[in-house]
Amino acid sequence: MSNHSTQFEATAGGMKLTTAILLYQPDTKGLALGGAAFASIHDVHEHDTGPMIAAGAPLTRAHLRQWAKALDKAAVPEILPANVLVAHPDLLVWWVPAQVRLAYFALSRPPKGLKALTERTSMPVPYPAHLFVASRKGFGVYALPASERPTAETQLLHSPVLNVYLTGLLCWGNIPRPKLLTIASIAEYERAIFESWSTHPNLGQEATVTGKGGLVKLWDDLAATKAQRFPVKRLKPFDPSGRPRKVPVTLGSLIAERAQA
Repeated sequence: MSNHSTQFEATAGGMKLTTAILLYQPDTKGLALGGAAFASIHDVHEHDTGPMIAAGAPLTRAHLRQWAKALDKAAVPEILPANVLVAHPDLLVWWVPAQVRLAYFALSRPPKGLKALTERTSMPVPYPAHLFVASRKGFGVYALPASERPTAETQLLHSPVLNVYLTGLLCWGNIPRPKLLTIASIAEYERAIFESWSTHPNLGQEATVTGKGGLVKLWDDLAATKAQRFPVKRLKPFDPSGRPRKVPVTLGSLIAERAQA
């Protein structure tokens, strides 16, 4: 096996490079899900020219448990809030119940016939229960059919929040992005949704509700009438393609998809 070298700087804590894990996959453009893979673990020895990777052995589950335990020693245990569904280093999922909130509207192109949202304004409006999925690839926003803790079988709906793509991902624009993916960051993510200015529906978003008038008209009616409850029945089942699908998207299927992304 050929030697491989690497350059590194010692940390203030006195840590040193001791071990290397090499990953192998078929010589193709990418590794398909479920494809073959192999990993080996190697000692690293110091030489005059720098650290060198020695001959290795197959990586075992025991090795993984050992290193996972070592890496997790810095993680502080925390009690999960009741509304958190998944808390993982790469995925954070939680829900919020339906409620009336102060909403901020600054429509860039307000359609004719609006009664309450003709100018930049903030008004109390009802929101349906929402599901939030934060990952390193984006922030997903979805509505829930009932104001109760969802299960794996709960079918998801398109969120009526403006500035959200058909895929469910938030269009950040100039909204500050949370830097961390932790329980403590939940408040920052929620502020991005509920305390930012709604400027426009994203492409195709007007068609995510049933009935006449579209999404902006619906929000205008809710604001003008001082409604206390969002008409959840007007929200269409979530589908990133914008077309009806035979198999509905559920909380369980969405988490499984995000876990593989």
